[in-house]
Amino acid sequence: MKKSVFFGALTAATLTAGLAGAATLDDVKSRGELICGVNTGLVGFAAPDANGNWSGFDVAICQAVAAAVLGDASKVKYVPTTGQTRFTALGSGEVDVLARNTTWTFSRDTDLKLQFTATNYYDGQGFMVRKDSGVTSAKELDGASVCIQTGTTTELNLADYFKANNMSYQPITVDSNAEGEQQFLAGACDAYTTDASGLAATRAAFANPSDYVILPEIISKEPLAPAVRQGDDQWTDIVRWTIFALIAAEEYGVTSANIDELAKGTENPEVNRLLGTEGDLGAMIGLDKTWAVNAIKANGNYGEIFAATIGEQTPIGLARGLNAQWTQGGLMYAPPFR
Repeated sequence: MKKSVFFGALTAATLTAGLAGAATLDDVKSRGELICGVNTGLVGFAAPDANGNWSGFDVAICQAVAAAVLGDASKVKYVPTTGQTRFTALGSGEVDVLARNTTWTFSRDTDLKLQFTATNYYDGQGFMVRKDSGVTSAKELDGASVCIQTGTTTELNLADYFKANNMSYQPITVDSNAEGEQQFLAGACDAYTTDASGLAATRAAFANPSDYVILPEIISKEPLAPAVRQGDDQWTDIVRWTIFALIAAEEYGVTSANIDELAKGTENPEVNRLLGTEGDLGAMIGLDKTWAVNAIKANGNYGEIFAATIGEQTPIGLARGLNAQWTQGGLMYAPPFR
């Protein structure tokens, strides 16, 4: 197991290094389509409907990038990836960007030669159990069997947490969230662990969500961020600043409803630069003046995307928490557009 993980990581890093310097923007423009690596199916983040139409928080990021680059949010091909295949898919050039609830870590940034763009969701690892188990705290899981996805940061976090609390556990490894859900529902494990947002999304898809409880403990920091290959600074800037454009739009009150009016010009120079009515920031990253307008019009600003896909009024039911704007006590903010 350790050897397979090591060589998988080595392969991803080698492939990424080999593609360093590739002009991803030119490739995307020439094919007329953005190829986006996403989850195999996580409701609220990335999941296809019965007709194969994808939707979710991560999907909206893909669509915003496509709109910024191609002027059309529909020009996206979605490639489902697992925790084990996602980095190879990115490193080999199979996908242009990985928008798949992936944690930004030291080793992934340096050893795998990934370039994380911007944190778009601050998360943390948690646990879910059956309500009738009577368990109310993760510290009551001593000796429990725990379903866990391979190739993820949750494996090490789980081991660290149980060791720190002098507890033992039996890992039940799965390759995908779908398999983890199946095993957990079948009673193959006492608890399921992954990012808390993923647990909420998984529970929302259950036939009887109220029969399951997400425990209060958050045992790790999981800053989730879309990633690209190292060595293509222009493409990194495009994906990074597209995300920042969505975040800044929320801060400045630019929405899908008023963007056409604001794009005619405002009294705020920052908004004018963002929307291309003052200066030409797009030219600095190889895009036209309306790149940010197109990105925001795809699905709205960051707040609109959050509310529509995973917010409190959706089955996922997530509060903004750390993902609120910095002006509202959260961690979300964008650097200045100047």
